[in-house]
Amino acid sequence: MTHPRVAILISGRGSNMTAILDAAAREDWPCTFALVLSNNADARGLITAAERGISTVVCDHRPYGRARRPEYDAELVRTLQEHAIDWIVLAGFMRILSPVFTRAFPRRILNIHPSLLPRFPGLRTHERALEAGVADHGCSVHLVDESLDGGPLLGQARVPVLPADTPESLAARVLVQEHILYPAVVRAVVSGDLPRLLSEPAGASLDQP
Repeated sequence: MTHPRVAILISGRGSNMTAILDAAAREDWPCTFALVLSNNADARGLITAAERGISTVVCDHRPYGRARRPEYDAELVRTLQEHAIDWIVLAGFMRILSPVFTRAFPRRILNIHPSLLPRFPGLRTHERALEAGVADHGCSVHLVDESLDGGPLLGQARVPVLPADTPESLAARVLVQEHILYPAVVRAVVSGDLPRLLSEPAGASLDQP
């Protein structure tokens, strides 16, 4: 049986990427991490990936500009197809993906978002959670579609919002849960458990307290 080939897309240090690779090494996942791609040549996560023997590539978005986003996404698609990628894991890839990209890999793109979706899609999630006065916050893993932080939910992890919380302290506690939740969901997906995850509201079996 051929194991699925996974690409991880990053823009910076790739802490979720590292959590995923660490878990995969410990647990011998049934997949191959075939590529780490970044839009930023200075991304520290590229060094981490190379040290682990994973191929890396940089696709710089800046020459394209905002008006040529579909052309940039077409370059990403070509690169991933050249590496015969089956699953794409977004791990801090700070680019909004156009339909050119999402339609090329339908139901094959995973993302983690730092809120309990559908609450607080987009940016500044921790600040907005505090401003809204919610009792809990967290992170969500979902399949990527053409909507902003939309797509079917596969799992969520919750943290309580404390009276003394700042955006930074809340973000730090959420990040701990991201590093637990994302590897669990990615392992389930590459192991063929996507139908089960989709049948459970918000990936209930992978919910973290």
